[in-house]
Amino acid sequence: MKHYEVEILDAKTKDKLCFLDKVEPNATIGEIKSMFHKSHPQWYPARQSIRLDPKGKSLKDEDVLQQLPVGTTATFYFRDLGAQISWVTVFLTEYTGPLVIYLLFYFRVPFIYTPKYDFTTSKHWVVHLACMCHSFHYVKRLLETLFVHRFSHGTMPLRNIFKNCTYYWGFAAWMAYYINHPLYTPPIYGEQQIRLALIVFLFCQIGNFSIHIALRNLRPPGSKTRKIPYPTKNPFTWIFLLVSCPNYTYELGSWLGFTLMTQCLPVAFFTLVGFIQMTVWAKGKHRSYLKEFRDYPPLRSPILPFVL
Repeated sequence: MKHYEVEILDAKTKDKLCFLDKVEPNATIGEIKSMFHKSHPQWYPARQSIRLDPKGKSLKDEDVLQQLPVGTTATFYFRDLGAQISWVTVFLTEYTGPLVIYLLFYFRVPFIYTPKYDFTTSKHWVVHLACMCHSFHYVKRLLETLFVHRFSHGTMPLRNIFKNCTYYWGFAAWMAYYINHPLYTPPIYGEQQIRLALIVFLFCQIGNFSIHIALRNLRPPGSKTRKIPYPTKNPFTWIFLLVSCPNYTYELGSWLGFTLMTQCLPVAFFTLVGFIQMTVWAKGKHRSYLKEFRDYPPLRSPILPFVL
């Protein structure tokens, strides 16, 4: 059996960082990262980006050495991804914040509104309903992070947690301030509008959860396998016939329902910004599906059936 020699160069300076002798041909990039880590302890595997070209894409950890377009002396390029943090930690942090922050405004703790309103409650039942819906949404997200989601990547750059928390925590405070404000006025069409909004919100929350379960079942524990998602016996998953990322479709629907329920401008703005961001993610995933699977259903749109 022939063995490989592997040299790892700095992607920026082209300086040689490491030379590995007698590497097994069936060694994976993940194993090569571990070998590299032994000679450079400051760069743990999750922090490493190993590439065939200095400006190329990162190789996957499961890529096998002998299946790559390299000779018996393989040259790879290393780029430092910076300090990393687990996806689970990021999600738990960015979702716990809005849950707690919203409740601080709901209970009207001191220093938020004028002193005479400290620890008072709103006379409008929609305010209490909105708090229950908002709390339910983020408790659901936390539980899904712990028990449902299976992440294809274990970590993300540490700097992202500050950006993500600013987004989620900031919007939660902005929304909560106005919804729980003593001068808040209920929706113009009253109870009928609120009930319709609640139905939309709950329907989309169930749909979003159903999609997450379907996606979880596509990937065995500990695997990074990607498959084409198809509808299951659950009717909420039938939207897969028309959309590549229905979890985002249902998420958008949930926030549209919450906007209708509260008739609050900050909520509408949060929904719009979220829709723009989810559209970017959905288009990216849709392109990946089309590139990876030749038999991918041609009728599907990224996020909105027949539209977008």
